[in-house]
Amino acid sequence: MNLYLFNDNYSAAVFGIGSYLKELACALKGSGINIHIVHLHAKRQLFEIEIENHVEHWYIPEVRNKNAFADFFRDVEAYSRNVLYLLRLNIRDTENLIFHFNFNQYHLLAKELKTVFDCKTIVTVHCSQWSIELCGNISLLHAMKSKPENLRNPYEQLLLSKEAYGSLLFKEVDQVIALSRHMRNFLCSEYQLDSEKISVIPNGLSDEIDNVESGHYPSLRKKWRLPENERLILFAGRLDAVKGLVFLIRAFREVLEKMPHCRLLIAGSGDYDVYFKETGDICAKIVFTGLLERKALYELYHIADVGVVPSLYEPFGYVAVEMMMHALPVVAAATSGLNEVVDDSCGLKVPVIEQPDRVWIDTGLLAEKIVYLLQHPEEARKMGEYGRKRYEKLFTSEIFGRNMVRFYQSLIVQ
Repeated sequence: MNLYLFNDNYSAAVFGIGSYLKELACALKGSGINIHIVHLHAKRQLFEIEIENHVEHWYIPEVRNKNAFADFFRDVEAYSRNVLYLLRLNIRDTENLIFHFNFNQYHLLAKELKTVFDCKTIVTVHCSQWSIELCGNISLLHAMKSKPENLRNPYEQLLLSKEAYGSLLFKEVDQVIALSRHMRNFLCSEYQLDSEKISVIPNGLSDEIDNVESGHYPSLRKKWRLPENERLILFAGRLDAVKGLVFLIRAFREVLEKMPHCRLLIAGSGDYDVYFKETGDICAKIVFTGLLERKALYELYHIADVGVVPSLYEPFGYVAVEMMMHALPVVAAATSGLNEVVDDSCGLKVPVIEQPDRVWIDTGLLAEKIVYLLQHPEEARKMGEYGRKRYEKLFTSEIFGRNMVRFYQSLIVQ
């Protein structure tokens, strides 16, 4: 079997698809599948193929359009034709060929691949532009769609055009992978996809817990210069409105009123200015670490007391799985796919409130959940242990690999 996985330099880092592809390649190791990762819009001068850990990486450079105001859709289709040409020229072994997309805008490429190769095409739905832009507010999306076209403002026109364009790939490919039941149901209701065409396969994560110091972690606290008497609350993820960080900072202000010896650690990168302003007079109790290497982030998981995932919309929830892997009790938003990842045994949940013009989290309730775990360490410890067991049962790399191999094989025998 020859598997070609598509990455895209434009947004892979933003949406975590790069991590997904690394985990997938690792999970498929030893399966006998020949893995090729095709990096679109690569920061290279020329087309190049490199081999790393028995995985071929194909780097296809971006093509710069001299017209700064060129049409987005024409650019995508022109680039797709270039990609098709290079694939046709360089793919030698065409036996049991599968092309696995991870971005929605390449329906033309998926269609043309079928005319050139005897192949199967699939797409994993990781996220969508509307959910990022509208913070998952489905009511607002429906309100935009219900407007007559001539009454939509330019922003609405562009957003809905990209959304409609992206949905074309779902109908073009042979199969669609949803990361959660929520996403499968959304695809069926919004795009009228047949549920038989959709497979729900949650992400998996390599267990790297042994790579971090064990014990009560006093040496790690010392390394990070964190006092032993401080209780640590951890957020990890990009600094983006859809991640709900502004509500966590507001909730943390209320936490400090009841438990002053706390510190909020924010691990991630993004628009810091927005959140610096939100911290105000509690800024000395909040640490922005910036984007961390995985080993450093995992050290923080070990020494934190509570992990918080306040996302307003989350197709899956990698960060929650990382926290569960480290037996860290979680306070999470009860939203979309995240609500399936974190159950009541390993975390406390707060609802996301959706109104026509905004989505939000009750910061008083969020603070209450955080304080409860901090004030009940034995119950928090048990939740962390249950989270670890849930990770081992559902979200390990081995389980992910078995599910994906079974899925790929089912395509070949069709």
